[in-house]
Amino acid sequence: MRAHTIPAAVIAGALALGVTACGNGKDGGDANGPLVVGATPTPAGEVLAYVKKHLAKKAGLDLEIKEFTDYVLPDTALQDGTLDANLYQHKPYLEDFNKSKGTTLSAVTDVYLPPMGVYSKKVDDVTKLAEGATVALPNDTTNEGRALELLASEGVIELKKGAGANAGPQDVAKNPKGLIFKELEPAQLPRSLSDVDAAVVNNNYALDADLSPRKDAILLESVKDNPYNNVLAVKKGHEDDPRVKKLAELLTSPEVKKFIEDTYQGSVLPT
Repeated sequence: MRAHTIPAAVIAGALALGVTACGNGKDGGDANGPLVVGATPTPAGEVLAYVKKHLAKKAGLDLEIKEFTDYVLPDTALQDGTLDANLYQHKPYLEDFNKSKGTTLSAVTDVYLPPMGVYSKKVDDVTKLAEGATVALPNDTTNEGRALELLASEGVIELKKGAGANAGPQDVAKNPKGLIFKELEPAQLPRSLSDVDAAVVNNNYALDADLSPRKDAILLESVKDNPYNNVLAVKKGHEDDPRVKKLAELLTSPEVKKFIEDTYQGSVLPT
């Protein structure tokens, strides 16, 4: 059953309770116990499930995976010690989360790039968007800036000089088509495609909605010099936990690289 069929508040409450019950305590847990890792279901959860099934036991790692359907709970759970690590976010998001929420989270290693894409049921090329078309964007700071940078890369809009990763609609310097921007929760973006002219969708939510970034996106991020690789993250001070180091090694192994390439066929790219 898709997560969106259940009210968000119920999901949040159930996940928070479940993670608290199964977590390792306020100090990040017993170094000899299981490593509890939070993740969004796709692709992070699937990558971790592959590691758990095929690699962890041989490496002497007891891996426990907790899935989340949003971008906030995995970091708050990591900060309060109910998770030992998480995998789902890129560095700009992690840094912005630390700044805005007062958390002390740290990136351990890059794992894969989930390229953000523009999707539409009305046009097959982003430059064909009509005058006054409505484009849905993720409403969290770094992903909204990332979405606007993607549109700017194709010349659909132009951003103010130096707007960077935290850009918002107010930072659009030129908008020749008069595009209207609609800010939505990232998880809602695939479902908005029937109501808007285009939506800029994070990779994991696109895959959850059975969209293929490689085949279905009308504009897809380039891999070159891309700062949005997803990272394995921990609470600062836990980077040297032997279990974390072991997981980092497995996530960047040739076996995981091959799994990502074979499974996602270019829609997720190993780093």
